[in-house]
Amino acid sequence: MDRMKLWPHGALIILAGAIIAAVAALLFTRYERTASAKEAPLAARVERVDGQVGLNRSLDQSQNAQWVEATANTPISVGDRVITRDNSRTDIAFTGRNFATLQANTSLDVLELSNQKNQLALRQGSALFDVGSLPSGELFEVATPCGAVDMKQAGLYQVAIDDQGNAVANTLNGLAEVVGQSGTGEIQKGESLTLSCQSGQGAVLSRIDKGQAGALVDSYYRYRYPKKYDGRYINYDTYLGDPYYYDPYNRDVSYHYVSEYIPGVEDLDDYGNWQYVNNYGYGWHPYAETAWAPYQSGYWGMDYPFGLTWVSNEPWGYAPYHYGRWTYASNEWFWIPDTVSTYPAYSPALVAFLPVSQSTVAWVALGPGDPYTPFYYDPNWQPVYLNRTPVIQERIVNLNVPGAVNVVQVQDFTRGIDPRVITTIDPQMVARVRPVLDPMSVDPLRRAAFETRQAQRRFDVPPAIAQRINTPVVASAAPLAAMNRRDLARAMRVEPVPSNLRNQKLQFRDERAANVGTRQPTTNAGASIAEQQARERQMAELSTRASRGDRTAREQLRGLQRQQVEAQRAERVTGQQAQGEQVRQQMQTRAQAMAAGQQQQLQQAGIRRQQQAQREATRQQAITNRQQPRTMQQPNAQGERAGNQRAPQNVPRAQPEMKRLPQPQAQPRSQPQPRATRPPSYQPQQMPQRVIRQPQQPRMVRPQEPPRAQPQPQRLPPQAKPQAQPRVERPQVQAQPKPQPAAPKVEQKQGPPAKAPSGPPAKKKPPA
Repeated sequence: MDRMKLWPHGALIILAGAIIAAVAALLFTRYERTASAKEAPLAARVERVDGQVGLNRSLDQSQNAQWVEATANTPISVGDRVITRDNSRTDIAFTGRNFATLQANTSLDVLELSNQKNQLALRQGSALFDVGSLPSGELFEVATPCGAVDMKQAGLYQVAIDDQGNAVANTLNGLAEVVGQSGTGEIQKGESLTLSCQSGQGAVLSRIDKGQAGALVDSYYRYRYPKKYDGRYINYDTYLGDPYYYDPYNRDVSYHYVSEYIPGVEDLDDYGNWQYVNNYGYGWHPYAETAWAPYQSGYWGMDYPFGLTWVSNEPWGYAPYHYGRWTYASNEWFWIPDTVSTYPAYSPALVAFLPVSQSTVAWVALGPGDPYTPFYYDPNWQPVYLNRTPVIQERIVNLNVPGAVNVVQVQDFTRGIDPRVITTIDPQMVARVRPVLDPMSVDPLRRAAFETRQAQRRFDVPPAIAQRINTPVVASAAPLAAMNRRDLARAMRVEPVPSNLRNQKLQFRDERAANVGTRQPTTNAGASIAEQQARERQMAELSTRASRGDRTAREQLRGLQRQQVEAQRAERVTGQQAQGEQVRQQMQTRAQAMAAGQQQQLQQAGIRRQQQAQREATRQQAITNRQQPRTMQQPNAQGERAGNQRAPQNVPRAQPEMKRLPQPQAQPRSQPQPRATRPPSYQPQQMPQRVIRQPQQPRMVRPQEPPRAQPQPQRLPPQAKPQAQPRVERPQVQAQPKPQPAAPKVEQKQGPPAKAPSGPPAKKKPPA
């Protein structure tokens, strides 16, 4: 009876244990798949290539780390190295909002790419890092031989190695932190830090010169957004006022439908539009011809550890070929991306391969609903699936779409792919072939995949540059070892900073108060002239292609011509401003010199007026001193002379008997000591009137004497004409004021007091 009662309870206990075990196994499996997915390597995109740009897959041991030419839309991942040569530059997109622009003679290595951390290494040259999005907890770091630069906020940064081997970090916008062997320090917006690689030499913190910062920001935006940029950021203050005006995240519609973590989203608005597709939501349709189909213009290449990778020749051809699916609706192709909230998983090519024959290779784009799991290869080129289960593709959605299956010969598969080399295939043959997702699992496809390496053009790196770009770098922490390379830090020569040094404060020499300009690296001296020459060569090539009917070349040529006109306009404006400033300084200097000259002239004129007043006072004093003794010694003669002067006043001036006395000769006059100076407004013509005014001769001096008049001649009556005695009055006549113009000449040559004239005084006796 008891056994009958225990049996149901025991069965329930066993069943419950089985359920718990199943749930635990399911949770473990899910956790394991998620953990493996986090370790899966991601990829960045080479967006633009101008000039000579090289790419090295350093972790690909089978390729012996050979350098090849990089092209636009080439994916790069952990362990890959990019280098630019003279007069060259390139753009790299790590996500849809984080970018880097490498200047000429610059090397950049990818140490780690994940959804939480982007770690790079700059060993030479200069690069701009445009960090548009940096959520809390994520890290964007650039390691250098002198220390690591960690971007703490979204912004625009420049990291460079100058000619002395020092690391220079400029925070044009945002906030950065430098971690080195001497400690840790922050770089605020508008500041520049120069960090020496020599231990014990410290660092220098200064402010960025606004003129150089504006030119740097203007050059970056002009290169990155040639169709949208209007040159406003040449003024650094304008950039600081609105640094996200050209951010595609705020301007492009595509970011509403595609995750911002996908590189290449910013190209979709310019080359296509969004339309609603039944059963799938919104899809992107490229501006293409009617017979166009995906995966028909580009080339195949081997990319370790992802394997056979599609590199498109189309300017927008990155995001739609490595993320999402393609569907055919209403006689048009549409790209259906994953939802915006989904973190994307990179794929080298979302296609299924068809092993049709030994001499041909065929592939077709995957459609929505087609099963696919990301995977990568180990060093032996064996696939490693993230969910540990290979997917067997039974049926492909797009197999029956006209023109969806691309078939080429094996010799064409290793070269460039375009619609001219693509052939058609019998639908019945397609129905007999089972598609595969791993091309390395089929021998003909495996051989064709490895042969694609031979078609890549080699890139020459001189030994001196190769040695320089292998310099060890200092990082805040060692990069996370990828599943395909456990010794990544040692292979990439990365030296992490010890934790005790990271916690120390960096000691630096503060030059911010001196307003020192940005320490621009001198590695690109003469780059503007070289860039102009390269632009002219590129314009000549595009002109040749445009003359042959190439529309893309014509559009590029027009863009370069606009850039050239804008550059010339900017140079003219800069020259005019410099010339205007020079003219302004010259005018200011001339005005100061004229003001100083006028002041000196005024001072000299004042001195001359004082000297003239002194001379006039001295002359009047000498006249007064000479007249007083003569007046006292000859009272009678003065009375008679006064009578004689009054008598002729009734005589008309027109009498013929009037006789002008001869002009007396200039007599030597005395020059007594000068008295106090009279003001300049004093009129010397009135001095005799105040000095010789006597009761008996009130009319002897006339104040209104004309300036040019000499001493007035005495008018004699007719009866006194025969007598010559009136000439004795000459001494009194000389008491009258002399004309002013002649006075200074006489006084300047005066010596001792003059004696009475020897001739005329002998006739002073009155007539009998």
